[in-house]
Amino acid sequence: MTTLHIVCPVCHRTNRVPTARIVEQPKCGACQALLVDGKPADLSADDFHGHREHSDLPLVVDFWAPWCGPCRQMAPAFVQVAGDLRGRAQLAKVNTETEGALASQYNIRSIPTLVIFRGGREVARMSGALDAIRLRAWIEQSLSG
Repeated sequence: MTTLHIVCPVCHRTNRVPTARIVEQPKCGACQALLVDGKPADLSADDFHGHREHSDLPLVVDFWAPWCGPCRQMAPAFVQVAGDLRGRAQLAKVNTETEGALASQYNIRSIPTLVIFRGGREVARMSGALDAIRLRAWIEQSLSG
């Protein structure tokens, strides 16, 4: 039986989930939160590294700030796409105001900037706000290549 490692969006512990059970709304063994709830996770720098390194699901990160108009404009589309891709990718948000060192480490020069990680490595990057249709298309294209 094939299993996936999925990092809990709440307590950030790594869980092993049989691939066939991903559609059954698996829960975290530690905190009982849904592992694939279809909502973007808010990540600190410490949480970010765990998700990037230990999850078998691709990680799509929105580097944003509360004062950024385009970031706020894109937020509903990001939430929608998180639900659409539930179980296929984990979408997450990193606030560059509170996590400036992380933004600097990843050379975030403008916001919003979207970065996709797979297997711990960056595989795609895009700056600027997108609507839900374009965001989903960009993610799916980036993950299929």
